[in-house]
Amino acid sequence: MNQAVILAGGQGKRMHAEIPKPMFRVLGEPMLEWVLGACENAGLSRICVVTGYESEQICAYLGDRCETAFQAERKGTGHAVMQTIPFLNADTDGNTLVLCGDAPFIDADTIRKSMEQHIAEGNSVTVITACVKDPTGYGRILRTESGIAGIVEQKDADDEQLKITEINSGCYWFRTPDLIGLLGKITNKNKQNEYYLTDTISIALADGLRAGAFCSENPDVVLGANDRKGLLALNTVARERVLNTHMDNGVSFVCTDGIIIERAVKIGKGTEILPGTILRGKTVIGENCVIGPNCVIENTVIGDQVVLNTVQAYDSQIDSGVRIGPYVHIRPDSHICKDVKIGDFVEIKNSEIGEGTMIAHLAYLGDSDIGKYVNIGCGTVTVNFDGLKKSRCEIGDHAFIGCNNNLIAPVVLGKDCYTAAGATITTDVPDYALAIDRGTLHIKEGYTLRKFAKRKDESK
Repeated sequence: MNQAVILAGGQGKRMHAEIPKPMFRVLGEPMLEWVLGACENAGLSRICVVTGYESEQICAYLGDRCETAFQAERKGTGHAVMQTIPFLNADTDGNTLVLCGDAPFIDADTIRKSMEQHIAEGNSVTVITACVKDPTGYGRILRTESGIAGIVEQKDADDEQLKITEINSGCYWFRTPDLIGLLGKITNKNKQNEYYLTDTISIALADGLRAGAFCSENPDVVLGANDRKGLLALNTVARERVLNTHMDNGVSFVCTDGIIIERAVKIGKGTEILPGTILRGKTVIGENCVIGPNCVIENTVIGDQVVLNTVQAYDSQIDSGVRIGPYVHIRPDSHICKDVKIGDFVEIKNSEIGEGTMIAHLAYLGDSDIGKYVNIGCGTVTVNFDGLKKSRCEIGDHAFIGCNNNLIAPVVLGKDCYTAAGATITTDVPDYALAIDRGTLHIKEGYTLRKFAKRKDESK
């Protein structure tokens, strides 16, 4: 079986944070997730992740998704792979891909094609490489007519070798039994007293084994991050790639300032995304929508011809023809049905808003089931929590809820009913009824004169 080993034990001291470097996020996902996803999409189901610094964070993230091995001391990349020998010994028939958990742009196509070349050429080891405009700082690939002669690091390269633009990505295919044997021959006789995985190439060649290189069409496979500036650069590359993909699919951007779209987001053709908009998770947006400016949409499914202006929506569904905003918060488990209109300063939580309903402004609807073509007046609040439990409100089709209403859950308002402005509704209202709540008005004449006089006396 072909399998993968992902090296994810790095600390990333220059990040100045107490998390493993592969757990830093690019477009909302840990770098490790990008690498895992590429392996899985390439058909590598047997994966071992080598952990080290703060290993419990990575193990908690992975769950039972794949196997792990622990590198107690950081003694180089070769030493890290040595920790996976029990994993390697469990299946020695195929090939093993070794790659870095903090180089997020390895892709499934590169993995598949490099594996095919590795097998076709009968290589013991195949290095995945890329050609870049500026190879400064990277190890150069020394090619021969039949394969490669090795990798020379920047500090050891001569003038001619420095001109080479093909560089090492840090990813390698090995025949699994050869990898096990090569690991046993690596030494730490160097200035850093570390075991380098790159030494396997010279050892393999010395043993008469074949070494090759696969040059990826994706030059970004070499990119990683050693500090926050590098992490920002990764995010910039990922962001631009995603935006370009959506533009190729017919999505419009008049300006991309502040627009962040995570990889899993899907957007229909003809939709326009305005500045300041952040689209996260498994969000799906239909065709011919206008989203933004300044929207945050997460794990929400949106229909066609929807207009959202300064809206935050989470884990919800918004059907076609809806217009919402500005300054609206759609909290989880809400369903905004077709052709609903929601104006400014409205919050919806765990509620269904029926087709054609209008909520003009300044309302809170929580744990509620609202019918079709209902009018919700300004200042209406569903009082859904009594301090111990949440209860639901139900409003029938074509109801008219007056301004400044408090609907004390659990309560049911029938279809075509009306409530007067300022009402506090504590009991069910039948169909076609009008609910009026008018307390006795008390007027105390001269009240403010007495109040101001008392204050004046107290100040003497």
